[in-house]
Amino acid sequence: MTEPEHTHQPALTREDLVRGILGEDAEFTAAEIAENASVSVDTTRRLWRALGFPEYAESEVAFTRADAAALGILHGTVEAGLIDVDTALNLTRAVGTTMARLADWEVGALVPILGEVEGDRVAAAMKLVEQVGAPFEHLMLYAWRRHLAAAAGRIEEFGPDDEVKTSHVTVGFADIVAFSALSNEIGEERVGDLVEVFESRCHDVVSAHRGRVIKSLGDSVLFVSDDAVRALDIADGIIQVIGRDARMPDVRVGLASGGVVMRMGDVFGPSVNLAARLTAVARRNRVIVDAATASLLPTEAFDTRSLPARPLRGFGLVEPIAVKRL
Repeated sequence: MTEPEHTHQPALTREDLVRGILGEDAEFTAAEIAENASVSVDTTRRLWRALGFPEYAESEVAFTRADAAALGILHGTVEAGLIDVDTALNLTRAVGTTMARLADWEVGALVPILGEVEGDRVAAAMKLVEQVGAPFEHLMLYAWRRHLAAAAGRIEEFGPDDEVKTSHVTVGFADIVAFSALSNEIGEERVGDLVEVFESRCHDVVSAHRGRVIKSLGDSVLFVSDDAVRALDIADGIIQVIGRDARMPDVRVGLASGGVVMRMGDVFGPSVNLAARLTAVARRNRVIVDAATASLLPTEAFDTRSLPARPLRGFGLVEPIAVKRL
């Protein structure tokens, strides 16, 4: 009796993985999806670039039905007069930037799991995507709605109509002391772990005190708070969970208050720059603030002390202020 023959299954390729994630193959050129959505090829390319993807040759088949549908929906929103093309491009750029970072973050989190797999890693990756894709798509939509509700609730904080993007906040800047020298000493893998712990702990502290993390820059975190006292609570909290932990490096925090322009998920203004400058001259595991922030702290709860004036780039001589709780 002969043994049944086993057909050999070819190994899955990168293209198979991409197809499995997208759920379809590319069918259209840029000109074809532009014509399908009644949009110019130039606008199609601008939106594609805004999402963070490279341009394709006009005759190259690179777009899926989902790409065509998304372009049609966006164009329909513009045609309905709800937003103009420039606003559509700004929103598209925001989505593209955010999703690119999220995708890199997700893949980075899943790679260690795949590293333990023996055999076809592409097949294992596809199976993992199938298992976790739907739950995380639901989580992503839920988180976006939650954050959108919180952001919309802050509309009343904006100034008059001619300053609709300006808000008065306390800006905080926290960074790891001597990070460059430290990263050279401990190696790439440990630096990655260190940055992950630093960012996650800072995010937890900021969120717990109703602040908002604006961005993380590896060895530093920029955050804002609508209340100076809560901003100081955040600064103290970061020092407690980072600087007071013997396993972590020292940290320092600077706070500055004033009007900022909020645009594309980022903040701009003199107080942002001043917070960064103050951080650079702060002592290890200490918080220093500017005069505007000190004036917002209740005198019955805090004692403030001016430190010797020092030159800060872009601000001239500035007297940093140390703060102590009574």
